[in-house]
Amino acid sequence: GERFTTYVILGGAGSGIISVNGSAAHRAKPGDRVIICAYANYNEQELLNHAPKLVYLNEQNKVVRTANIIPVQAA
Repeated sequence: GERFTTYVILGGAGSGIISVNGSAAHRAKPGDRVIICAYANYNEQELLNHAPKLVYLNEQNKVVRTANIIPVQAA
């Protein structure tokens, strides 16, 4: 897997479409598994109540489970 950075365009809710556009489109093709990571800036007060949101999808891009902790990987 290659890592790349690109931008986001809001799609239709529930469409199941994940589209890679621009120059990033040369690095992904239909059927690839894509891990999407979004970042934000928080002040210290906001961090007190923040938890990450992980969303796991199946092959049809339907939600199969969610979590709010990042799993620990064994070395």
